[in-house]
Amino acid sequence: MDSVRSAGQPAAFFDLDKTIIAKSSVMAFGRSFYQGGLISRRAMLKSSYAQFMYLIGGADHDQMERMRVYLSQMCKGWDVEQVKAIVAETLHDLIDPLIYEEAAALIDEHHSAGRDVVIVSSSGSEVVEPIGELLGADHVIATRMVVADGRYTGEIEYYAYGPAKAAAIAEVAANSGYDLASSFAYSDSATDLPMLEEVGHPCVVNPDRALRKEATARGWPILEFNNPVSLRSRVGLAGARTPVVAAAGLGAGVAAGLVWYARRRARALG
Repeated sequence: MDSVRSAGQPAAFFDLDKTIIAKSSVMAFGRSFYQGGLISRRAMLKSSYAQFMYLIGGADHDQMERMRVYLSQMCKGWDVEQVKAIVAETLHDLIDPLIYEEAAALIDEHHSAGRDVVIVSSSGSEVVEPIGELLGADHVIATRMVVADGRYTGEIEYYAYGPAKAAAIAEVAANSGYDLASSFAYSDSATDLPMLEEVGHPCVVNPDRALRKEATARGWPILEFNNPVSLRSRVGLAGARTPVVAAAGLGAGVAAGLVWYARRRARALG
């Protein structure tokens, strides 16, 4: 844990998908993106299958890299404001019911203890920022896509994944005066080991097989969240705080639901 630093107040860093919410954040918007004309009906149906496989097995390093490559192809030309509008219109209906009660209570507990909450996600702020606001997050770290003339160019400016997550956490901590040695981090995936190693109190949530093995070997707490509940049923959490966004862009999570379809389509087109 050589990267752990000391300064200021502790914070709590949360991965999003399968840690705070019970699905991939972006795949949850698949039907809405289809209705908005951004993806085809076939892609929407394939995303449902990919969502099921993702929930069972997660995504390893190679899968995440394939997502990154496919993301740059699929999102090229998408209208940024249209994506934001779709998310804003459907956020409460699609995401609110997916939030784990245990995660919402834990976020509330950290806030009550005076700790800032930071969401760190490979998805982007068009999706993650509104979710962060819903949860009362203080900062959001996410993938950034390059935008020109209001549309995605297909290039990725910053990919919030693996060691890049840890580096972003260190930067936010330096800017905000957080003490990483006394801070907390939560994630479900072994790809987030650098993020977990960046703090003094790593915790794993609904871990994939590789992360469960690592957590057991290191004696890290293993939490099981299995009770999605609408924040509307909880008093004093939703909308209670205003997030300060640390990063923006359409995230890699969108590709998780469509990688399989993309490969099939590429082969079909020769």
